[in-house]
Amino acid sequence: MLECGSVPAVALFPLMPLEIVVLAAGQGKRMHSALPKVLHPLAGRPLLAHVLETAQTLQPERIVVVHGHGGDAVQAAFAAAPLSWVEQSERLGTGHAVLQALPRVSGDAEVLVLYGDVPLVGAETLRELVRAARGGLAILTAEAPDASGYGRIVRDARGRVARIVEQKDASPEELRLREVNVGFLCAPARRLRAWLERVGKRNAQGEYYLTDIIAVAVAEGLEVAAVKALDWLEVAGVNSKRELALLERALQRRAAERLLESGVTLADPERIDVRGSLECGRDVAIDVNCVFEGSVRLGERVRIGPNCVLRNVTLEADTEVHAFSLLEEAQVGARCRIGPYARLRPGAVLEQEVHIGNFVEVKASRLGAGSKANHLAYIGDAQVGSRVNIGAGTITCNYDGLGKHRTVIEDDCFIGSDSTLVAPVTIGRGSYIGAGSTISKDTPAGQLTVARAKQVSLPSWKPRKKK
Repeated sequence: MLECGSVPAVALFPLMPLEIVVLAAGQGKRMHSALPKVLHPLAGRPLLAHVLETAQTLQPERIVVVHGHGGDAVQAAFAAAPLSWVEQSERLGTGHAVLQALPRVSGDAEVLVLYGDVPLVGAETLRELVRAARGGLAILTAEAPDASGYGRIVRDARGRVARIVEQKDASPEELRLREVNVGFLCAPARRLRAWLERVGKRNAQGEYYLTDIIAVAVAEGLEVAAVKALDWLEVAGVNSKRELALLERALQRRAAERLLESGVTLADPERIDVRGSLECGRDVAIDVNCVFEGSVRLGERVRIGPNCVLRNVTLEADTEVHAFSLLEEAQVGARCRIGPYARLRPGAVLEQEVHIGNFVEVKASRLGAGSKANHLAYIGDAQVGSRVNIGAGTITCNYDGLGKHRTVIEDDCFIGSDSTLVAPVTIGRGSYIGAGSTISKDTPAGQLTVARAKQVSLPSWKPRKKK
């Protein structure tokens, strides 16, 4: 929700093309990390990614990112994005940073200035800020629960924005003000450049403050429009790991609310993490401490047990995932049962009614309808038919030290416990493999194959004794 000053909310976008400047050059000393601040993850993605995603919804002509500390890493993280990059080699303040970007901006553009460490700002808030500018100057403000560190909005006797004073330069009376500047502003490129060229650095930090252009604009007789965001978390910046954790929980709470409103049952809305997109059908139930990463789709009546991690997976209707299971880059059919303590690795494909039990790992393999591996097995690089039973302790030996090889188990096979299938090998349809066998040759269909050494006892053998 927003409060708008100086312009009605129905005002249209200006006729000037919109271009966006994102300031992302800060080192983030209070993060106590070698990782550039804007690359710290929030809900599984860098802080800057959230800002850029929102910026792109405004369909700007250009997005210019000002980088500095760790610039190579920041650029590499967004190498595929259609962005213009500008380096701020000297850290001389936010005003100086915007000046570095303006040569990349069209002279007839409306410029929206964003911050790479303010990740939760909404698209509608930014649209309102652009509408409010109307070819002049608009800033975004908020009532801060704790204004420490923020520039205060100083208004004149008529309630109009007169200037912004940074905390280190504020008087005791100004420090009591609760309305703060959150840094976002919108103005025409030509006016922005002229104002910045008149800004000095006579302040406590010896920097060129972007906020000083407000006083310059007011001195020219321009009335500054102020758009007030009513949700503080939307405009809160990240300067420490504590603040990052607070925004993480706020973002996860929003995700949980959306799931609840759509009909998903959550055992505890405070104990779920969605680090990507989660699409759920009707009557889905999710237990505590589950993490969803990348793109996850859950069909109708899917149930996810506690402490599971799902990453880029699709689960069809009526499938159950039991506690402590990890599924990644996998496709799971209807009415399957997975876990507890199961792992599906990339390339795992389960058709309907497959059972993958405790301590079973599946990698780059397809299991046909009705097949089961209920405990303690490894199935890698395999094609498993329908109605196959894989006994406990069975493994496919898919790696010979140089390359991977495939195992084929045809329909209706029974693989006895503790069997070793040495790929490449094919187990013929309807085969039975005796427990403890090591199979290195193809087996005939419909027969029992046993491959194990003759059992021998040595009566003269004595165990070695410790000295």
